[in-house]
Amino acid sequence: MIRSRRFQIFLVAFMGMYTILSAQTSSLSVEKIMQDPRWMGTFPENVNWDTQSKTIYFDYNPEGNPADSLYKISISNPDKIEKVNLAERKAMPGRYGTWNTAHTKKLYTEDGALWVYDLKNDRSKELIDLGGRIGNYTFLADESQIAFEYDNNAYVLDTKTGTLSKITNIREGKAPEDRAKKLSEKDQWLKDENLSLLQIVREREEQDSISKAYREMTADPDPYTFYAGDESVSGLQVSPKADFVTIMLMQRDRGESTNVPNYVDASGYTQDLRARSKVGEDNTENSLAIYNVKKDTVYKVDTSKLPGITDLPDYTSDYPDREWEEKERDVIISQAVFSDDGSKAIVNIRSKDNKDRWIALLNLEDGSLETLDRQRDEAWIAGPGIGWSFGGGTLGWLPDNKHIYFQSEASGYSHLYLLDVTTGTKKALTEGEYEVFDPFLSKDKKSWFLTTSEVDPGERHFYTMPVMGGKMEKLTSMPGNNEVSLSPDEKYMAIRHSYSNKPWELYLKKTGSKAEAQQLTSGQSEAFKSYTWRVPQNIRFKAEDGAMVPARLYVPDASVKNNAAIVFVHGAGYLQNAHKWWSSYFREYMFNNMLTDLGYTVIDIDYRASSGYGRDWRTGIYRHMGGKDLSDQVDGVKYLIEKYDIDPDKVGIYGGSYGGFITLMALFTEADTFKAGAALRSVTDWAHYNHGYTANILNEPTQDPIAYKRSSPIYFAEGLKGDLLIEHGMVDTNVHFQDVVRLTQRLIELGKDNWELAVYPVEDHSFVEPISWTDEYKRILKLFNESLLGIK
Repeated sequence: MIRSRRFQIFLVAFMGMYTILSAQTSSLSVEKIMQDPRWMGTFPENVNWDTQSKTIYFDYNPEGNPADSLYKISISNPDKIEKVNLAERKAMPGRYGTWNTAHTKKLYTEDGALWVYDLKNDRSKELIDLGGRIGNYTFLADESQIAFEYDNNAYVLDTKTGTLSKITNIREGKAPEDRAKKLSEKDQWLKDENLSLLQIVREREEQDSISKAYREMTADPDPYTFYAGDESVSGLQVSPKADFVTIMLMQRDRGESTNVPNYVDASGYTQDLRARSKVGEDNTENSLAIYNVKKDTVYKVDTSKLPGITDLPDYTSDYPDREWEEKERDVIISQAVFSDDGSKAIVNIRSKDNKDRWIALLNLEDGSLETLDRQRDEAWIAGPGIGWSFGGGTLGWLPDNKHIYFQSEASGYSHLYLLDVTTGTKKALTEGEYEVFDPFLSKDKKSWFLTTSEVDPGERHFYTMPVMGGKMEKLTSMPGNNEVSLSPDEKYMAIRHSYSNKPWELYLKKTGSKAEAQQLTSGQSEAFKSYTWRVPQNIRFKAEDGAMVPARLYVPDASVKNNAAIVFVHGAGYLQNAHKWWSSYFREYMFNNMLTDLGYTVIDIDYRASSGYGRDWRTGIYRHMGGKDLSDQVDGVKYLIEKYDIDPDKVGIYGGSYGGFITLMALFTEADTFKAGAALRSVTDWAHYNHGYTANILNEPTQDPIAYKRSSPIYFAEGLKGDLLIEHGMVDTNVHFQDVVRLTQRLIELGKDNWELAVYPVEDHSFVEPISWTDEYKRILKLFNESLLGIK
C-alpha cells in the first residue's frame, strides 16, 4: 500500500462533537454486510419449466452448499420444495433446444448426440451421434427432415428413412490451385534454361503433362468444394427447404493482447495473465456467403450498396484540418433468418462504427440486399432488443411469411415494430416513453408476450397483446420487478419477483388470473430479517439542463443526522440502479443503509448513460464521459444542500468501475463540490480500455482524440484538492491495474499528498474474497468519517 494522504482534523464545539459521536451507531457493520452473501439467505435463480408444464425448476441452495443445486416445485403441490436427484436430472430433456411449429417435438443435444423429445409421449430418442459437436439443428419445412451443422458442413437427416445426406462440401484454407507455388522470375528462367539444355529432362516433363491431362479427362468430376481461404467458418444455416445454406465467414484479429501480472501464483513465480487488447485494435472482419444447392455454387452477400454505407460521422467536422475519405464502411452481418416457408430471408447488418443498423431482405439467388429498415444514430446503436455485433436482439417472421418483427429506438425508446416486406409498410406495435424487453410470440402465433416499463421506469411488468397490435393486457401486479417464465402450455407464470428491500423470491400465478400470485419460496435468513432494511425514496431532481434525473435517496433520522452526504455512483455506465427492485449492487445497498444509520444522507443517481430511460439518456455521454454523467452528480448534491440542509463542506462520493471513473473526475474537476472520494477499480484513461465498449462512446483514439482527452481522469489529476482513496485488484483483467499505476505516477509527479492507494493482490475486477470486500469498505467508511466528520 502506498500511503501519502494527509487528513486535516478540525476542532469542533462540544455540541458538534456530541452530534458526530452519537451518529456512530448502527446494528450493521462492514464485517457483517461484506461477508459471504449466503448469510442473507438463499434465493431462486435460473427459473424454467418442465416440458409438460407441471413442474418449476430453479437453482437453489437452502443447505448452504458451496454451489447451488437444482430444485423443483410441482404446481399440484406448491408448498413442497424438493431437490432434484442425479438420476432425474439426467433423464430430463435438454433445457435449450428447438421446437417444431406445433410445439410437439423438441430437438436438443446431450453429450454431443442429437436427440428429439416427443411431448405427447413424454419421451426422448437419440437421433444421431457423430462423435463430435452438432450445432445449428432445426426442423425443415418437412418436419420429418432435420438439418444440422457438423464439422463445418451442413447435413440433412431423414427421420423416416434414417438416411443422412451431406449437402455442402466446405473446407477451410485455400484451394489446391491457389496453394500451388508460383515460380519467381529467376526460378522460371532457370527451369526454362534447364529444359532447353537437357533432352531427357524435357521429355519426362512433357510425358508428365500428357499423363496428367489424361487423368483429368477420364476422372469423375469432383464434387463442388468451397474453400474458405483466409476466413474461418463460424456458422451454417440451412433454409427450410434445404435449397440454400448460408455460411458465416470470419477473419479474427483482436489486436495485440495485454498481459496482467499475477504476483501471487501458486508456483511462486510471477505469471502473466493474457488479457484483452486496447480500444482501436479490433480488426475482426466477417462476411456471409450463400451456397445454392441446385446450382452447386457459392457467392458472397453484397453489402456495398446499403444506403448511407459511405456516410461520415458528424464528429469529423471537429477536425477541419484533416481530410476524411468517404469510403465504404466495414460492416458486421448476422446469420440469415428464414421465413417459415423458406421463400424469403432477412439479415441484420451493423456498421463496425456502430452508427448504423440495417435490416435487409436477402435475395438468395444472387446475394443482393434490399434494405427494409435503417436506423442511424450519430452516437451509437443500442438499447433493449436491438442486439449487438453479430446479432441477437428481437428479429423474426410472422407465420404469414410477409411480416417481420424487430425492435428499434427510432422513436427515442426501444419499441416493437412490424414491417410488411411486400409493401415496406412499418407499424409500431408499442409506443410511448417506456421500453420493451424480450417480446416473444405465443404458441398459436396469435399474440405477443412482452415485458415493459410502461408503469414506471423503475418497474417491470409482463403483458400480452394481439399479434398485429392493440391493447396490452397487464399480467403481473406486484410492484418492483417481475421476471416471468411462462409454462410451455402458457397457462401458468412462474414469477421471480423482488422489491427494493426484498431479494428475489419465486411466485406462481395462472396466466390472466386476477388473483394474487402465490409465494413459493421464502429464503431470507433470520439474521437478514433481523434488520429493517430501508425502502429508498425514488425521487427526481432537476439537472442544470432541465432534465429530471432519477435517483434513490436514503434519509437518516433527524436524531442522528450529521448534515453530511454521500453520493454512490453505480458502475457499468449503461445500467439502472434507481429502480424498485433488489439491486445487483446489494453490498452497496446494505452499506448505504449503514451510512444512513450513522447519520449520512445518501443519494444513488441514475445519471446520464444509465439504462431504462431511452435513447437520449443512454447517449448523453457521447464524446464526453465525465460530462453530463458527472454534472448530474453535482446537481444531485445541490438538490441535497437545498432540500435536506446538507453542509457543502461535508460531501463525499464513491463507486466502482465506471463509478470509480466518475469519482476520479469528481475529485479532479469538481473539487469545490466533493471533499472526499473512494474510486474503486476505476478507469483512469479510456484509451487503455477495451474496444467494444469504449469505441461506441468515444470513437477511436486516433480518429477522435478530443473525446479521449476530455474524458480521461489522468489529464485532470492536477485538480485534486480533497481526500482521495484509490482501491484496485492487481489481477484485474477488465480494468487493468496498469490504469492506477499510471495515475499513481502522475499524482507523484504533481506533488499531490492527499491520496492513498490500497491494492488487492488476489482480486480481479469483481472481488470474490469477503476479506477483500471488508477491507475495501472499512477504508471507505474511515475516509468519510475522517474527511467529512473529523472523526479520527
